[in-house]
Amino acid sequence: MDTHQDKLPSCIDEILAAYGITGGLTDWSMIHNGHINRTYAITFASADGEERRLLQQINTEVFKKPQELMENVMRVTEFLKKKIKEAGGDPSRETLTVFFSQDGKNCFVDPNGNYWRMYNFVDNAFSYNSIENDELFYRAGAAFGNFQSQLADFPIDTLHDTIPDFHHTYKRFLNLKEAAARNAANRADSVKEELQFAYDREADTCVIVDLIEKGELPMRVTHNDTKLNNIMFDGTTKEPICVVDLDTVMPGSSLYDFGDAIRFGASTAAEDEKDLSKVSMDLNLYEKYVRGYLSTAGKSLTAKEIEYLPFSAKLLTFECGMRFLTDYLDGDVYFGTSYPEHNLDRCRTQFKLVADMEQKFDAMKKITEDAAAEL
Repeated sequence: MDTHQDKLPSCIDEILAAYGITGGLTDWSMIHNGHINRTYAITFASADGEERRLLQQINTEVFKKPQELMENVMRVTEFLKKKIKEAGGDPSRETLTVFFSQDGKNCFVDPNGNYWRMYNFVDNAFSYNSIENDELFYRAGAAFGNFQSQLADFPIDTLHDTIPDFHHTYKRFLNLKEAAARNAANRADSVKEELQFAYDREADTCVIVDLIEKGELPMRVTHNDTKLNNIMFDGTTKEPICVVDLDTVMPGSSLYDFGDAIRFGASTAAEDEKDLSKVSMDLNLYEKYVRGYLSTAGKSLTAKEIEYLPFSAKLLTFECGMRFLTDYLDGDVYFGTSYPEHNLDRCRTQFKLVADMEQKFDAMKKITEDAAAEL
């Protein structure tokens, strides 16, 4: 174990006492899959023998309102538990369980003002970090579709909007224009082609937000980080059992989650690939995800939501590209970078994906319509 990086928090005894764990730990390790919060797998003696849990420090630099975040997590997981029980499932494996501290709170604030929470540890389960085959992407679509379906009748007005305008694509477009005008890093002249690409697609940025405002698209519970490694798979059956990392759960459109999953999962190249000839949207992977997603979510979605699935893939990819370009113009103040043009390379990759989706859009629509017709 790397004791320089992997070390328990100095206030571990206070944290354990707050959760009624009095005998100390018998084992622990850090989990490095996530990049935002500090996460530990801890083991301790309990009345039923050894018990494992996840201990996590919430990153309050990223999540400015941890109490509202935790209220969202609590409301969604408690709702999911009821749905899972009704379906004859196992709530202890199929959703997260938040443990309360001794004073009845859903997190513990240490003397330094850090927020700590405890979750159940799902045994005999694992996650994937890459799409090893197209059937895996089908199962990922089914998992996130099931998450959407289970929450279809969730009372959306009880959720906090913890990151306002997170996917308000038109405001992201305006942010880009403002960054270009500021030219804080003196880079605007070097990205005229990328800026023109964005300006040519201004009309696209209003489509989903306008449909929501008109009431033509419903507000749903959205996960907002539909990456493959946020699905836990059963170690025996290899089937998806649980969607995790609920920190960005909030009100939004189901299209945001679908579109971002395609952006991330159906690309043929890494997010920062410099050779744009390697970058395209894999139609086979698109079809696999659509069919997986609609197999579980299809009957809970409106016809308008299904109609706009292909467009959402393009829009969320475009939005991400604009965010990378905005940060590049501002001097790389938001996204971590490894070299000066990193955000620009990321932007170009996303914009290449957008252009490729535009070429394949009729095929994407046909795939979606065929899958929907089989519901």
